Amino acid sequence: MNAELPPAAPDVVAAAVESLTSRLRKKLDAAIETYAAVPVTADGGALRVRCGEDAEVTLTPGPSGAVTDAEAAVCSCLLAPRCLHRAAVLSACPVADAVADGTSGETAGEVSGATGPADSEATGPAGVAAPVGTADPDGTEGGDSTVTSPTTPEATPPTPAQAAAAAGLWAATAAVLAAGVPAAGAVPQAELLRAAHTARLAGLHRAEAAALRVVRGLRGARARHEGHRLADLVAGVRELLLTTSLLTAADPDPALVGTARRAYRPGGSLRVHGVCREPVISATGYGGVVTHLVSDDGRWFSIADVKPGGPARARGAGTATVALGSGTVDHAGLSRGGLLISGATLSPDGRLGSGKGVRATPLTGLSWTSGPLAALFARPLAEAVAERLTVTPGTDPEQAEQAARRLIGCDLVLVGAVGDQLLAREVSPAGTSAGDGLLVRLTPANSHPDLAHTANFRQLAARPGLWLRVLGRLEPDRAATLRPLAIGPAPDTEATVRLPDDWHGHADLGYDRLQGAHFPPPDALPAPDGLVGVPADPLAEAPLWRLRRLVEVAVSGGRRAVAEPARDGDRNGAGAALRRGGFHAAAGLSAALTAEADRRSRDVFGRITDPDPARYARAWLATAVYLAATERALIQATWQPPAPGA
Repeated sequence: MNAELPPAAPDVVAAAVESLTSRLRKKLDAAIETYAAVPVTADGGALRVRCGEDAEVTLTPGPSGAVTDAEAAVCSCLLAPRCLHRAAVLSACPVADAVADGTSGETAGEVSGATGPADSEATGPAGVAAPVGTADPDGTEGGDSTVTSPTTPEATPPTPAQAAAAAGLWAATAAVLAAGVPAAGAVPQAELLRAAHTARLAGLHRAEAAALRVVRGLRGARARHEGHRLADLVAGVRELLLTTSLLTAADPDPALVGTARRAYRPGGSLRVHGVCREPVISATGYGGVVTHLVSDDGRWFSIADVKPGGPARARGAGTATVALGSGTVDHAGLSRGGLLISGATLSPDGRLGSGKGVRATPLTGLSWTSGPLAALFARPLAEAVAERLTVTPGTDPEQAEQAARRLIGCDLVLVGAVGDQLLAREVSPAGTSAGDGLLVRLTPANSHPDLAHTANFRQLAARPGLWLRVLGRLEPDRAATLRPLAIGPAPDTEATVRLPDDWHGHADLGYDRLQGAHFPPPDALPAPDGLVGVPADPLAEAPLWRLRRLVEVAVSGGRRAVAEPARDGDRNGAGAALRRGGFHAAAGLSAALTAEADRRSRDVFGRITDPDPARYARAWLATAVYLAATERALIQATWQPPAPGA
């Protein structure tokens, strides 16, 4: 994939690949790798890619910045339009998201705002992660957030067209799963894109979005992108197979159909208060900042400034002017101040737009101990985390991820450092910690050396017994882990940080650097409650890692890689280890999956043929769903407070 190329609509890419002869399809993957590295030349509104002495592909993006029409991709060779050059260049383009107004949610030259997962991988042309907040610098509103309907739709079975589209998408995904990443080249991806386009025409928005995530994940895995995570690809395949299988079975749950994407909607007048800043560094070369805000009634909003530039831009964007209203406040001031906004435009996930009718007046900021900001720290951690991690059946994974990534506040007392983690105990609502509070692991939100997270963690790790007010984001895939974005002084104690007056009561850990003068003297810190050894991590200690590896190998290596354990009679003892750990269902699912992967069929002449991938896909899906639910239950258990006297 070439980030210099514009996004291309899935149906345009699929049609170009399908028009090739079988001989040219065999050469397509190699051609994509070659043309993805060729420089792109801008010629007015067109982009040109030289594919040889007598071949040049010209792409003319539409108003949305994406190639949405087959006529917008032209090659100069004699075989055009059914030529290898055109299909390879289109396949090297990022995959465009389709939105309701016909614009692309993913443009080649602009990212209006994003925050990434653990390592803050922002969305870019590769679409690594979905954005949570933006203020569009050009004064227009746009976006790709999923709209939640204000009323609960009726539970009606899918139409015959939707069931047929889901069945086609299931078949394409099952074929990709059986092939594995190495064999899931441009042709299987095109079949998946064609099925995704059919699902879009049938109104299956959730399935279409899942299919596009899988295609992007396959491309990232095959190109070995730095920001690629196999776990994300596994989750995408699981979600796509689960959604399409339920739709094919005529499940009436309206959440399986999903909702269309649309642009911002009017939000009226808002009073928002700055909470903190979060630096963003993307694996695709983007950088910037997201400023998180809270309204008087406790709703979360965010404004972001993420553009090409990487770490250097992430550092500078922390003090850049906010592109909202009059533009008289920067992100540093907004994170410690507030805004009175009239004519606001916003997305359902809290992204603020900066249209021409938006007006914003700066306000004096609130401290973390007053108003709606104090309410962020009033709930027990277990209660707040349960609200974010509880996922009801049928929940859209994008909505579940948004809920899990919502910031969380708590009061903690530092216990000590263990490896790269900082251990802390939750302070009770009464303001005391008797050593029986919930134990939390703290890790830097971003370990990039150009940011201040790691240096600030070293300062904190050297001061066990320090009391802090922490605002961060929980890590849904790790046991009781928080990634702090900002800290402030804990109330009613002297054993806490002493921040400068111009920091207005909190430090943004990605930008503000803590110094020795910001801490109390060592003799003023009480001795923390003793911690004997490293706390147990049930997810790491459980033998489920064996099942997780099998599920991941199925995606990364394909069916043949999964069949190996069935041929050696469980020589590595995976099934026995799962049974010894009490995971008998996991052992049974593992055995069933490997047996199905090794199953062979023969035709009427006795020749071995490729078995139907549907049965194998169902066996893998059952295993993957069980694994995800079990791991989530183990993680939720680590957020439960210990029993009194335990």
